[in-house]
Amino acid sequence: MKTKLIKTESECAAALARVDKLMDAKPGTPQGDELEILSLLIHDYEGGIFPIDKPDPVAAIRFRMTQQGLTNEDLVPFLGSRSRVSEVLSGRRSLSLKMIRALVRGLRIPADVLLGEMQNA
Repeated sequence: MKTKLIKTESECAAALARVDKLMDAKPGTPQGDELEILSLLIHDYEGGIFPIDKPDPVAAIRFRMTQQGLTNEDLVPFLGSRSRVSEVLSGRRSLSLKMIRALVRGLRIPADVLLGEMQNA
C-alpha cells in the first residue's frame, strides 16, 4: 500500500485493513516501519474527526480519586482543608496555583488539565 495522508473514511478503512495485516511485523523492518507510519496517519485522521476534549479539573480529580480509591479526606493534604475539598469538588471554588502544584506532584494529574475551565458540578 502506498502511504499518504488519510483524508476520507474509505482511505482510513483501507489503512486499518492494512494495519490488521501488518500487526505481527517486527520493528525496524520495512513492514514494521509501514505499520508505524500507518498508525500515525490513522491517529492523526481520527484525532481530527473524533477530537477528545480534556476533562474539566473536577472531573479529572474525581477520576483520579476513583482510580486510586481515594476519599475526600485524602485530598486534604493537596487542597488544604475538608471544607476546601468540598468546595472544589462541588465547583464552588476554583483551584489555586498552590493546589494545582500539589495535585500535579501528589496525584500526577497533568497541569494543563487542572488549568482548564471548571464546569458546574
